[in-house]
Amino acid sequence: MPAEWEPHEATWIAWPHNRDDWPGRFAPIPWVYGEIVRKLSRVERVRILVENRAREEQARRVLRKAGAEMEAIEFFTCATNRVWTRDYGPIFICNPRGEVGLTAWRFNAWAKYDDWQHDAAVAEWIGRQLELPAWTSQMVLEGGAIDGNGAGLLLATEECLLSTVQERNPGMTRQQIERNLRNYLGILRVIWLPGGIVGDDTHGHIDDVARFVGPETVVAAAERDPSDANYTALRENHAILQAEGLRMVKLPMPHPLVFSGRRLPASYANFYIANRLVLVPTFNDANDRAALQTLARLFPDREVVGINCTELVWGFGALHCMTQQQPAAGYS
Repeated sequence: MPAEWEPHEATWIAWPHNRDDWPGRFAPIPWVYGEIVRKLSRVERVRILVENRAREEQARRVLRKAGAEMEAIEFFTCATNRVWTRDYGPIFICNPRGEVGLTAWRFNAWAKYDDWQHDAAVAEWIGRQLELPAWTSQMVLEGGAIDGNGAGLLLATEECLLSTVQERNPGMTRQQIERNLRNYLGILRVIWLPGGIVGDDTHGHIDDVARFVGPETVVAAAERDPSDANYTALRENHAILQAEGLRMVKLPMPHPLVFSGRRLPASYANFYIANRLVLVPTFNDANDRAALQTLARLFPDREVVGINCTELVWGFGALHCMTQQQPAAGYS
């Protein structure tokens, strides 16, 4: 499984349509997508899943007004339940010759929602469209549950993959999960962190907590306020990462973001690495600047850009959740 910072052929996203995912706040979401695609389309192809022709025309209108590079955008008509392609899309792989294939894993909407049938079919459907070699696993796995360094090392949380709450794979042991990750993704070792952040609808996705930014460097979400509900758990994660011998760089957490009485999973760790570009979620928060500066130092060869995700995260996801990279062929 290549690292996210390796060259991309394209980024896959799904155009937003499920108003229930942003109750009362759907109207700005297509425009947030327009800004994201405007940035991505300048550095790589963007492949967009749309429900039907009418939805494609709506997306085209938004993207043209937003100033996206339309020649870099491709539309694919494919039914989806939600937009979180990171979790139900294919996880692409490369062999030592740089040939690209993909893996398709079972998807059950984070073992929480009943409407997942369209999303569960997307990974194999993309494989057929691209005519790439594909391997299908019977294990439930979301892309946001794992983060790799491209050299066989993987981050994951016990809360997501091993907990009996929102249990993805009942009866499957840690060893069996690791064997599947090795057989399908070439993972040699998994670093298990205890859990994710408060408010995470997925119950512990790693991409809100800790991310590889280099083969031996990890950014880890850090909370400075001892009274915050995330404080102790994030400190535990830091201790484990340091004990593993990795270079760890702390990434501040935004102040708690609450809407309609619910704390949202706002985290700067949900950034997305594209060709020559890093998109970082921001939240109208005093820590936005510190997070952008931290990531800019870690990615000196890329433009680091903030995207206001205050509206987007009401759907319980942000930039990494909504994107899935397709690696370029010829690299290994």
